[in-house]
Amino acid sequence: MNQEPTYQFTGQTNFYRGKVRDVYTIGEDLLVMVASNRISAFDVVLPRPIPGKGQVLNQIAEHFLKATEDIVPNWRIATPDPQVTVGHKAEPFKVEMVIRGYLAGHAARTYNSGVRELCGVALPEGMKENDAFEEPIITPATKASHGDHDEDISREEIINQGIVSESDYTQLESYTRELFKRGTEMAAERGLILVDTKYEFGKLSNGTIVLIDEIHTPDSSRYFYSQGYAQRQKSGAAQLQLSKEFVREWLMENGFQGKENQKVPVMTDEFVQLVSSRYCELFEKITGNVFQPASTKNAEFRIKNNIEKYLVSAL
Repeated sequence: MNQEPTYQFTGQTNFYRGKVRDVYTIGEDLLVMVASNRISAFDVVLPRPIPGKGQVLNQIAEHFLKATEDIVPNWRIATPDPQVTVGHKAEPFKVEMVIRGYLAGHAARTYNSGVRELCGVALPEGMKENDAFEEPIITPATKASHGDHDEDISREEIINQGIVSESDYTQLESYTRELFKRGTEMAAERGLILVDTKYEFGKLSNGTIVLIDEIHTPDSSRYFYSQGYAQRQKSGAAQLQLSKEFVREWLMENGFQGKENQKVPVMTDEFVQLVSSRYCELFEKITGNVFQPASTKNAEFRIKNNIEKYLVSAL
């Protein structure tokens, strides 16, 4: 992927292009994160951008960061553009705090293979896929030493290997449970079930632990519809999901799972528009707000101008 920055800002000291976000470091302790319209699946950036996607993810994250700042301080300072968040630079902890309220996704695949332990957490017998755990379980993940795939890891391994100190990890666990509880309550108000999600944390230069990156978006979380959940579980039917899972399903139906020598199927105009409209629906369902798309005319100029205006006022 091209690592050349789209923009150059006064005071810019670093740039990083992720799969879907461009991150600019300003000075020593300020980050400007631009949520692009790129979309990834199976660790691959798909060839066509999705109109509105960057705005949807950025504004969902803003919605939940504001709604949880009484639980844990977060990195966000301002949102000068619908696709942009400006915030504090933090040193990330090298673990993702994954929390699961239900036996779904990776946890279900592990369970169905006969394994009854995940990240050091014992899994009870007699569960069906998408059943609720008695209490949410935390199943941390760390980045592999090679590649971008996450690897399961236990609490004990994290502490014993010195990845995170015991005192810091205990705090991360506490924050994770409180955030998930708040997210579960907010989802219930919208007729949704927050199934599982991940949180990322970092530490500011003064030692304060903060929540970083996105939170409770459809790219980082799995939601079920509450209505009909019990009946579907009883009958063995698949649960109705609210996430970008439909994109993965379309790719699999068309012979792509990110494996070697597989080609991404052609994304037609109709499919791109379908994905765009689904993301807009996700925004409205999750937040309860009407999605108001920003103008796409001269979008790059708009983003650059809004960032520069903010930086002039802030620095």
